[in-house]
Amino acid sequence: MDEVSDDMTNRRARGLDRAFEILNFLRLKRQPLRPNEIASGIGAPRSSIYELVNLLVRQGVLEYRGDDGRVFLGRKLYFLGMAYAEQFDLMRECDKLLTHIAEETRETAQMCLLEGSKYTVAQMKEGSRPFRISSNVGDPVAIPWTASGRLLVAHMSNQEILDFIPKEDFRLPNGQWLDPAVFIAEVREASRVGYYTFDSAVETFTHCFAVPVYQAGRICVATLCLVAPREDGLKNHASYLKSLQDAAVDLSSRLGHTADEDGQGAVRAAGRG
Repeated sequence: MDEVSDDMTNRRARGLDRAFEILNFLRLKRQPLRPNEIASGIGAPRSSIYELVNLLVRQGVLEYRGDDGRVFLGRKLYFLGMAYAEQFDLMRECDKLLTHIAEETRETAQMCLLEGSKYTVAQMKEGSRPFRISSNVGDPVAIPWTASGRLLVAHMSNQEILDFIPKEDFRLPNGQWLDPAVFIAEVREASRVGYYTFDSAVETFTHCFAVPVYQAGRICVATLCLVAPREDGLKNHASYLKSLQDAAVDLSSRLGHTADEDGQGAVRAAGRG
C-alpha cells in the first residue's frame, strides 16, 4: 500500500510540475498556442499535455482563445496575481517609488528580481523623455548581462554563484565570454559600495544603474534600477544614483532591514571564499 501511495504522490507531483511548466511556457511566448505546440515546445508527451490543458481550462487557469483549440493564461491567474500584490509589500511599495523616481529623473525606472537562475524586470515605469527601451516586464535575462545581477547574487559564496548561473549565460550578447572570476570580483565590489552601474550589455546605447533592496538579514531581494541614454546617464550619474539609493533605503527599512545590519553584512561578505 505504501509503494502505491508513494507512486501516486510522485505522479501528482510530476503533473503539478508539468502544469507550471505549461503556464510558464505560455507566459514567455505571450501568445495563445495549441496543446500540441506546447508539448513540442517543452518536450513533453502530447497525451499528458492535452490532459493537463483540459484540467487547467476547467479550473479557469487557462482559457480557449479562438475556435482552433488555442489556449492562453486565464483570468483566474489575474485574480490570484491581484491577491498576491495586495499582500506583498515589496510590489505595492515599489510601484509608488518607481513612479517618483521616473518623475524625478525623467528616465525609465525598474524593480528587478531573480526568477530561477535568471534576472527579470518585475515592474517598470517609463520616463517622460521620448527615449524608450526594449526590455519587457517578465522576460528572463542572463544574470551576468545585467547591473542588477551583480547585487542579486551577492549573498552567495563564490562557488554558489558558479553553481547557480548556467555556464552559457557568461556569453554576452556580443558573443564575447565574460570571465566568471571577473564577474565575481564585480559582485564583491558592488556589494561593498552598495551599487553597480555600467554601459548595458543588452542595450548598447544605454547606461544602467542598480541599487540593492534588502530585507532583514541583509539579503538583496530586489534591485531598483534606472535605464538612461548613455550620455545622460554619465552626465547625471551622481544625482541618478542618489535618487535610487534614497528610495532603496526607504524600501529596505519597510522590509525590516536596519542600518546596523550593513556593517555585519559587509563582514560576512568579506569572509566568503
